[in-house]
Amino acid sequence: MVRRLLYAWVCNVAAIAVAAAVIDGVDYSGDYWVLVASGLAFALVNLLVKPLVKLLAFPLVILTLGLALFPINILMLYITSWIVPGFSIASLRAGALATLVVWAVNWTLHALLGLGRRRPRLA
Repeated sequence: MVRRLLYAWVCNVAAIAVAAAVIDGVDYSGDYWVLVASGLAFALVNLLVKPLVKLLAFPLVILTLGLALFPINILMLYITSWIVPGFSIASLRAGALATLVVWAVNWTLHALLGLGRRRPRLA
């Protein structure tokens, strides 16, 4: 679990940096430590809060064939912006675009680093 959190933290730092670079309205104040804190907070929010929100929204997720997961991901990014001073999302449009960028960067990093593959456990 600690290793998973560490990987998520590193990948999220990179993803948030890319989102802030390419999307007007996503900002971490140009402070590296705000970026690092945002990555950690986002990893923790996704690890601790997101499963509960997904459980509560499960009927809606089923009804929309999974499309309701996108607003849930936007919400996780907004929760991160509320937790970390200096990290901000200016509008819903910026939040939606940032969610797409963060997803794309995380997907790419996980694919390149082989983080999504399950390894057999030795007993």
